Amino acid sequence: MILTVGGIKGGTGKSTIATNFVCIAARYREKALLADADEQETAADFAAVRREDHPDAVRFTCIKLTGSNVRAELLTRSRKFKHVIIDTGGRDTASQRAAISVSDVLLVPFAPRSFDIWTLNAVASLVEEMRTVNPALRAYAFLNRADPQGQGSENDGAATLLKEARGLTFLDVPIGTRKVYAHAASCGLAVTELTGAQRNIKAIDEIITLFSRCFNIETTSRKKGIV
Repeated sequence: MILTVGGIKGGTGKSTIATNFVCIAARYREKALLADADEQETAADFAAVRREDHPDAVRFTCIKLTGSNVRAELLTRSRKFKHVIIDTGGRDTASQRAAISVSDVLLVPFAPRSFDIWTLNAVASLVEEMRTVNPALRAYAFLNRADPQGQGSENDGAATLLKEARGLTFLDVPIGTRKVYAHAASCGLAVTELTGAQRNIKAIDEIITLFSRCFNIETTSRKKGIV
C-alpha cells in the first residue's frame, strides 16, 4: 500500500504521523519505505537521527523526493516495498499532487482549531480533483493534536465537520496532544519504541489503532508485540 500523509495546512503533525507509521510498519517486519516529499525534510532528518543514535533500531528505507520526479520514482521504487509512506508539506504542491496520484490512501490530519478546519473545503476540492487521475483513492481525515479529555468541545465540533466533509471518510481515532510524540521524534524513535518511564500506553494504543485503520490491519498492539 502507498499512503500519503498530506493536506494544505502546515503544523498539523504530518511528519509525526508519517515517521511513527513507518517505524510501526518496520516493527511488523514489513519492508517499508519513507518518502520525504516535503521541502523542510523533517522526515529525512528524523531518519538521519535514528541511524546515528539508534543503529540497532528496526530499519526502513528513507528517500527524499521533490517536484516532477515524485510520481515516476514512487512507481518504480514502490514495487520493492510492502508499505510506502509519503510525508508531504503543508501546501498544495506539485510534489503532493504527484504523491497522491499514485497513492492508495490519502491521510489528512486536522487539528481541532478554526484555522485548520477552515481548510476542509479546500482539501475536499483537492481530493475531488485528484480522483480524476486516481479514481480508487481513499481519503481519510482524523483529528490530530486533539484536546485532552475533558476539554472536548473543540474536538466534538471539529469531528462533526469532518464527518460531513464531501469525499473524505472520517476516522474516529483522535491523536491527543502529548509531549511524548515530540520527545520520541527528537530521539529518532516512534512512541511505540520508548521504554521505561518514557513509555506512554495511551499514545501507543492510539497511534497503533490509527495505523491499523489506515492499512486495514485487524490487530492490537499487544497481539503484535508492540506493547
